[in-house]
Amino acid sequence: MVKHWDVVTIGNVSRNRYWGESEERAVRPVICTCTAIFGDDFVLVVDPSLEDRDRMAFELDRRTGLKLDDVGLVFLTHAHGDHWVGLPHFGPAEWLAAPSVAQGINGTGKLAKQVEPVEGRIRDSIDVVHTPGHTLDHHSLRFDCDGYSIVVAGDAVMNRDFWRERRGFFNSVDKELAGKTIERLWAFADIVVPGHDNYFLAQRRELGEQR
Repeated sequence: MVKHWDVVTIGNVSRNRYWGESEERAVRPVICTCTAIFGDDFVLVVDPSLEDRDRMAFELDRRTGLKLDDVGLVFLTHAHGDHWVGLPHFGPAEWLAAPSVAQGINGTGKLAKQVEPVEGRIRDSIDVVHTPGHTLDHHSLRFDCDGYSIVVAGDAVMNRDFWRERRGFFNSVDKELAGKTIERLWAFADIVVPGHDNYFLAQRRELGEQR
């Protein structure tokens, strides 16, 4: 029931150990990856990433042809601010997150309306999957499209290097659990949209041979 999906903004990490950068300090502003998912009767945006309304509108139009008000659903993977900084630009949409994530974001008092709790499935098309480690209540989305199992992972997977090493980011609340979550995603993801990079093929067979 998912017809199409697109990456709206390609994110980046604030510091990248795989480029030889120290995890002690940020070396660049952080941006998260934002994804649009198109169903038969819905458009869902995951982790709206840009604080500037005009930039968010421009990127959404450039990548999908949509206007901000065309989006009916927004899902937030976790409560870190870089993953919902653009949420106010989608005022008419229904804002969704796992229950404790919604509670945490609502508790900031920074939003004009509430993020609503969601569990199980969205529009009978997209699975809400608990992916703890980065935060204990982190949730990713999984859906089928064009014969592939796609996981919009949020910060459960920072980028392809972290995926390959089964490693959580430096600020993960439980790094061992983050690695176990990646191992679990490896079992069913064909394509992964990470929290701070472009999507990639999971290449499960190749990675399995390397372990």
